[in-house]
Amino acid sequence: MTIAILYRDELREYDFGSGHPFRGDRYEIFPEFLKKMLPDAGTYVVLKSDWARDEDLRLICSQDYINFTKGYFEAASLGLSYPGIFSAYHSGDNKPQGRPGRLEEAARLMIGQAKQAVDIIQSGEYDKAFCIGGNMHHAKPSYGEGFCLYNDNAFAAKYLIDRYGLEKIIVLDTDAHQGNGTCEYFYSDPRVLFIDLHQDPRTLYPGTGFADEIGEGEGLGFTINVPMPVYAGYDSYRLVLDEIVLPVSQEFQPQIIIRNGGSDPHFADGLTSLGLPVRGFSMIGEKVRDIAELCRGKQIDFIGSGYNREALPYAWMALISGSSGFGLKLTDPFPVPQRFQTDQVLENTRGVIKQVKDNLRPFWKCFA
Repeated sequence: MTIAILYRDELREYDFGSGHPFRGDRYEIFPEFLKKMLPDAGTYVVLKSDWARDEDLRLICSQDYINFTKGYFEAASLGLSYPGIFSAYHSGDNKPQGRPGRLEEAARLMIGQAKQAVDIIQSGEYDKAFCIGGNMHHAKPSYGEGFCLYNDNAFAAKYLIDRYGLEKIIVLDTDAHQGNGTCEYFYSDPRVLFIDLHQDPRTLYPGTGFADEIGEGEGLGFTINVPMPVYAGYDSYRLVLDEIVLPVSQEFQPQIIIRNGGSDPHFADGLTSLGLPVRGFSMIGEKVRDIAELCRGKQIDFIGSGYNREALPYAWMALISGSSGFGLKLTDPFPVPQRFQTDQVLENTRGVIKQVKDNLRPFWKCFA
């Protein structure tokens, strides 16, 4: 199988500056790791996307937000100030430090990658497209937060609906943080089944994504939030995927699956408190591949998060390998601590699964 990997060096400009948790060096680390672990022997092709234009961004954002975001971050990258109230459009964690990169340009590139990924999948040129960078799942139509400017996950789903007329899209968010922005975009839309596996929101930003948040209006039952217990590891994730994600996907019968999330559920991430080893990311990829078989293998993947520089490339590569069936034997770059060698919160996870099923039983036969 030849997969498409969408990447270009300009993504390194997505850098909030020295001292900020989100730096552009992740886009230097992973491409080198990819070349080392998966020599190009017909297994993948790297495609370079174009930057999104305003008309693309208007599919998911207000023009006022686009104007401010473009002006502010262009000025910041030049070391200049910009008029306007930052807090009206962005949260404090989006405020760059020192001299940031050309953030807004790189954010447009992420949307450009999402657009190209949709086009090449829908044309039948490729079955699977992996966007390196992106996963900007906290961004909303008129407000950026959580290190996110423009929501590429939401763009891909909306573009699939508006341009190609799709009516059954799964968005599976496996980032450690709940994708509150993506969730809001589709909370009332039954065309998008939004499934989010994330750390218990009582313990982690953004504090949303409880099991009883299941959509509203016509979208009631089409949002599935699974708040994973702190320290949830391999067995917990496998159980949730087998007990919730796979059955509901089979009942929904998607036309495509969009998955997003990087390495931050890893036990050594630093900003999160989950317990996945690298083999857990391979397993997630394998389960996503199984779901994609429901829609002729059609999958778009956004890989961007993670805050441990050593774990990040292994987890990202494991997601790609598992999803594509490459079978790479990837292990953690350092010893797994004793407390993560077994999944000590598995019984807590069973309780979460029961709660999720109870909330969704009226809407899905597989939970009856």
